[in-house]
Amino acid sequence: MSFLTRKYPFPQSSNRLKDCAVYSVIVFLILYLLQPFGFSEYKGNKLLVSLIFGAATFGCCYLFGLAIQPLQKRVSPWRVWHEALSVLIMTLFVCICNIFVSSIVFHSSISLELILLFLNWTFIIGIFITVSSVSMNYHRYLRSQLETLLDKTTEVQTDIIVTIHDTSVRGNDLQLPINDLLYIEAQKNNVLVRYVKDNDIYTTELHTTLTAVLDDLKEYENIFQCHRSFVVNLNNITSAQGNSNGYQLILGKCPAIVPVSRTYVPKLRSFV
Repeated sequence: MSFLTRKYPFPQSSNRLKDCAVYSVIVFLILYLLQPFGFSEYKGNKLLVSLIFGAATFGCCYLFGLAIQPLQKRVSPWRVWHEALSVLIMTLFVCICNIFVSSIVFHSSISLELILLFLNWTFIIGIFITVSSVSMNYHRYLRSQLETLLDKTTEVQTDIIVTIHDTSVRGNDLQLPINDLLYIEAQKNNVLVRYVKDNDIYTTELHTTLTAVLDDLKEYENIFQCHRSFVVNLNNITSAQGNSNGYQLILGKCPAIVPVSRTYVPKLRSFV
């Protein structure tokens, strides 16, 4: 259930075309190789007919994608169960369209028996398509576009000012809006704080430890230790690429790449 309620970014146009192609190939292969619906008894060109159904599937998937896109933009956040339900509805839509294609190709009338036969296979195929499609796409986003899945809190933290204490005798504490904080890096007995100010990137060195910084900022869940030497503001991640072995984070215009070590990957994914 927790997986079903996770955030799921609706596919971009390039991914939608790829997904439509995958669905059409699946339909083509099922028809040509398994030959259900009594297709094995057809005496005509089975390859051509299978291609026709594959092409019809591609067109239906693409049209359905265009129709549902406004709903995806209106429902925020779009979650895994939304995507799974939409894939099942799309599969049903493809089934109905292919029933009409079947009546044209085979010059047959549309009967209740034919509809039930199509729906039976649609249910079997639809479960497979839904599970495989949603799972593969979701894990593809985890690898290449994790930042789109993170549950960010930028808006609710607009007016929050945080203080990072300098423990040296003559040190000056650093105060800044939490949304301007990019990351903090431990270096020997000091830390380097990277932040945004007037659209430029600034670095301030403070005499303190990463443990002390985390204690200063412990009430903010988006301040996350991603490596034994790095603490990052999840709200400012603009690119996150990697896998279960680790990620590399890019934060806006900051030239530095912040690593996420393997130990901290599960905790990072918990923010999805």
